[in-house]
Amino acid sequence: MTSPSDAHALDGAARPAALDPVADPVGPAAPEAPSRAQPTSAVAARAARRGLHRIWRGKPEDPAWARPAFLGLLVATLVLYLYDLGASGYANSFYSAAVQAGSQSWKAFFFGSSDAANSITVDKPPAALWPMGLSVRLFGLGSWQILVPEALMGVATVGVLYAAVRRRFGPGAGLMAGAVLALTPVAALMFRFNNPDAMLALLMVTAVYLVLRAVEDARTKWLLLAGAVFGLAFLTKTLQAWLILPPLAVVYAFCAPTPLRRRLLQVLYAAVAMVVAGGWWVAIVELWPKSSRPYIGGSQDNSFLSLTFGYNGFGRITGNETGSVGGGGGPGGNGGGMWGATGIGRLFNSEMGGQIAWLLPAAFALLVAGLWITRRARRTSATRAAFLVWGGSLLMTFVTFSYMSGIFHQYYNIALAPYIAAVIGMGASLLWQRREHIAAASVLAITVAGTSVWAYALLHRSPDWHPWLRIALVVAGAVAALALLAGALPGMATTRIGARLAVGTAVVGIAAALGGPVAYTLQTVGTGHEGSIVTAGPAVQGGMGGFPGGGGVPGGGKGRAGGGFPGGGTSPFGQGRTPGQGQGQLPGQGQFPGQGQGGTPGQGQTPGQGTNGIPGGGTSGEGAGGFPGGGGGMGGLLDGAQVSSAMKSLLLKDAGKYTWVAAAIGSQNQASYQLATQKPVMSIGGFNGSDPSPTLAQFEKYVADGRIHYFIGGGTGGGGSMGGSNASSAISSWVQSHYTAKTVGGTTVYDLTAPK
Repeated sequence: MTSPSDAHALDGAARPAALDPVADPVGPAAPEAPSRAQPTSAVAARAARRGLHRIWRGKPEDPAWARPAFLGLLVATLVLYLYDLGASGYANSFYSAAVQAGSQSWKAFFFGSSDAANSITVDKPPAALWPMGLSVRLFGLGSWQILVPEALMGVATVGVLYAAVRRRFGPGAGLMAGAVLALTPVAALMFRFNNPDAMLALLMVTAVYLVLRAVEDARTKWLLLAGAVFGLAFLTKTLQAWLILPPLAVVYAFCAPTPLRRRLLQVLYAAVAMVVAGGWWVAIVELWPKSSRPYIGGSQDNSFLSLTFGYNGFGRITGNETGSVGGGGGPGGNGGGMWGATGIGRLFNSEMGGQIAWLLPAAFALLVAGLWITRRARRTSATRAAFLVWGGSLLMTFVTFSYMSGIFHQYYNIALAPYIAAVIGMGASLLWQRREHIAAASVLAITVAGTSVWAYALLHRSPDWHPWLRIALVVAGAVAALALLAGALPGMATTRIGARLAVGTAVVGIAAALGGPVAYTLQTVGTGHEGSIVTAGPAVQGGMGGFPGGGGVPGGGKGRAGGGFPGGGTSPFGQGRTPGQGQGQLPGQGQFPGQGQGGTPGQGQTPGQGTNGIPGGGTSGEGAGGFPGGGGGMGGLLDGAQVSSAMKSLLLKDAGKYTWVAAAIGSQNQASYQLATQKPVMSIGGFNGSDPSPTLAQFEKYVADGRIHYFIGGGTGGGGSMGGSNASSAISSWVQSHYTAKTVGGTTVYDLTAPK
């Protein structure tokens, strides 16, 4: 495909302009001195016009279309991500409640507490909550105030990715990479949602950009900045932020244009910067007296370090997550767990494929092509280093996601989106520049045709959803492939027909490759998403809503978010229902066995009549359906509760007299009432209801001191098959024994100021 001299030219003086890092050849022009004939205002006006022209025109060496096209990409991305944003309401109420708490209490803001009275934190560090918390402090509580910062992070991520790819491969490659990222379905989903993944994606792309800048000239400052960004990313989603560190460190240590000893010292300095940037908050939390700070949610011992390395760390790899809601996917790539089968095909299956896999095979093919083209480049080749950095990050994340046995949701795949987009932009650019060579044209043709066929397979999983589209994409892919091969015929590239053919080929090829993800993305932004487990695109055959390999949990999901199982669950995509019917139930299901009204075994509903519960029979002892001792099934765990106006009025009455207007088992349950009242509600047991916070003794003391007004029935109890603490079940049983239940707006509630 290329000769040794061509390969060396990639990083030498003869390198094409599109592959050169872009930098001004001279510094900014000095401002003109005002003359007697030129008033200062006129000079200032001309300077302002030059500034605006520079913003619109870009760098002098760029094509005239480059900067306008880039600005158009950013504007289009912003419009796409802001469209009907309020339809998602509070999105994930678990994080929205923490944002609301942080807007009322700086202590809650710092720790990431679930409530302003600081009973317990969310099960992540708080950095992702801080932008949303500041927005709510400035503009008040609402859907847009929470979600607009996430959309802006999405636009910024597209912009940084463009800059990173453009420096080495030119504006065309940067635009391709940015567009692919913006139009990836799972990216469009999560940049309009309030999970930590949006901020993590922005920080990861920024860190890669800084490492690539360091590879160019071995300047230490870029590595120090990259280390600081990785530290902030750790405070966003703990160890997931460091997943790509190994390939980045190895590539820099090998490729940077400086002696080996200095390269290794620079990597060490960057590691120190990372530890400082991420460790200051951890040190404060660990050294802060436990009695005066909130409990660390998700841990079993009130330690952020154990949360980091256990539940949120290696437990995600092994599936050994004490207090989690489900088991792993089985060893050695075998399937079976709640989170679906593990193995090399995991991200291509019915639950994952439509989220991220549209261009995944193409990215692998173009990565191999890019590395082959640059195989003879010198060690310090920044072009090859870019493929190694982006490709290494892609492979590291892909393998980890494919084989991790712990909690794994479809939306995690946003982490792959920037790496796929970068490799697509870089690889397509290099091959397109060499399209007159039959080898390059053939690789491009096979990639485009294969991508359109794979899009057909993904779209066929939703057979009733725009069936014409998959046919059109295959036809477009075949036409583009044939045109690419025709363009490589001898002498074709220099003719007028060849030039027109190239333009048409590019348009048709891009349409064939991006038509599927664009359709999924448009469907995603046109649908509101609420709950803990959300997915992009329409319903698919073989997919089961929220849980990979198992769909939505029993009773889990709302109609717009993460519905229940097929055969009994609403679709999470606003497209009606998945195969079968029901309301968030398993086929033929009832409630959790063994608990009827008032807690007496065997008095509940019969199998097949329950709602929002587990198959078997019998409602909970609180009359709300679910687990013994007050569970609401996993539906309450993952998607919260519907708060009636009567219940809201009850909680707000005399609210100022209490530290917490109520307590509820499980953070999603708690969050619903807190967001409805904007008053602190205690989350018993944290997200899963399985944390030992508070203990029964602590809860009894809070009640005796008159600090909690009501106990809300429902929510999932801890312990049992999930592991973790049984404190929430003990508290529920104690409340039922000492206080009288009443029903308000369909909710079982206990007045803790009025014992039996």
